[in-house]
Amino acid sequence: MNKQFDVIVIGGGPGGYIAAIRAAQLGMSVACVDEWKNSAGGPALGGTCTNVGCIPSKALLQSSEHFDQASHHFAEHGIAVSGLSLDVGKMVARKDTVVRQNNDGIMYLFKKNKVSFFHGRGAFVRALDEGFEIRVSGAAEETLLGKQIVVATGSTARALPSTPFDEEKVLSNDGALRMDAVPKKLGLIGSGVIGLEMGSVWRRLGAEVTILEALPEFLGAVDQQIAKEAHKAFVKQGLRIELGVTVGVIKVAKKGVNVAWTNARGEAQALDVDKLIVSIGRVPNTVGLNADAVGLELDERGAIVVDGDCRSSLPGVWAVGDVVRGPMLAHKAEEEGVAVAERIAGQHGHVNFNTIPWVIYTSPEIAWVGQTEQQLKAAGRAYRAGTFPFLANGRARALGDTTGMVKMLADAQTDEILGVHIVGPMASELIAECVVAMEFRASSEDIARICHAHPSLSEATREAALAVDKRTLNF
Repeated sequence: MNKQFDVIVIGGGPGGYIAAIRAAQLGMSVACVDEWKNSAGGPALGGTCTNVGCIPSKALLQSSEHFDQASHHFAEHGIAVSGLSLDVGKMVARKDTVVRQNNDGIMYLFKKNKVSFFHGRGAFVRALDEGFEIRVSGAAEETLLGKQIVVATGSTARALPSTPFDEEKVLSNDGALRMDAVPKKLGLIGSGVIGLEMGSVWRRLGAEVTILEALPEFLGAVDQQIAKEAHKAFVKQGLRIELGVTVGVIKVAKKGVNVAWTNARGEAQALDVDKLIVSIGRVPNTVGLNADAVGLELDERGAIVVDGDCRSSLPGVWAVGDVVRGPMLAHKAEEEGVAVAERIAGQHGHVNFNTIPWVIYTSPEIAWVGQTEQQLKAAGRAYRAGTFPFLANGRARALGDTTGMVKMLADAQTDEILGVHIVGPMASELIAECVVAMEFRASSEDIARICHAHPSLSEATREAALAVDKRTLNF
């Protein structure tokens, strides 16, 4: 007997599971279909983010940060460490525990909110008079009927055309998170978020890391003043970053990987590494969705075509997250998931793409929201800029981490905050204040007039706001 639901969500990542929960909260009968498996073959809800992305990478970043502190910085605090050793297996096992706790947490939330879960791959079968038939291919095949369908199937790592991932020598983010030993030499192609975070993890643990980036500028999407500050810090730490690179033939052998490449000056080079991580972007995951069966429109990248409200070309079919246009960020997917559930319920769901924060969880962390200085210049918009270095922040000095700065950009006439860019300690947490301020269309003067606790890193944000008006108090 077919099971009927008001809403069927295909995909249990941040966009999917949040959409399912919100729809259930609004009184609808909801099913969520997801095929991720754990090592025992059971369900592993949370998608790429929880299983091979955001969560496990942060767990390894934290572990590697502890090791780096013990190796190089504890002595500054009068803490002597002898016989320091590294157990990569235990570190990876802790990461796996963190992932499993998140998997189990989502399953608990489904039970709490009465969301029906089906473990397997969801695909369209046909359109019906009042909805769609969805097939679940798993341990036991199921057929579901849904009045409204939300596709949240995420994305997959993009491979080099001539060098597929084998997850042994040539690694995606998945393989990069499962290495059981520190490679002596590690290569990365691509200096985006994944490349920098994974490079940072294994560099801290002792690997010699080389990053090959095709673009002539480091972190081209980041405000360039912030990107240059970050580049300087990473190079000082020991990351070798080559820009303007053209990658040639890659040869995989038993002992490692050889990468032929040409530098920005046109000179032929070669890189021999034990492992190669490829992080050149991600592609929407619509393979196996059987979109053709119902005439669901995809674009040239394989993404589902949607309007500004996440409606697809088919009435009753919505799509959110990495499988549609816009930044491939877990929190963007969550916001779209909530908004779609509310729109299905007849409410007015809202996502403001101008105030979605970005974070790179390296050390120093990099976070930003809104427009960069180069974007404002290109648009011809008059603005004022204020910066404040963590070197002049008392809490940063006490932490022993004074790298970086806060930069605030405001409209020259109205003083409305147009963008905030941070490189430095806990930037991922500091950016939240700026997102709130921009959501309420605050001015730099608003933040400058708000009392911030002393000593705190957040004082640097206030000082950057003061700097917009050239009246910093501590620099």
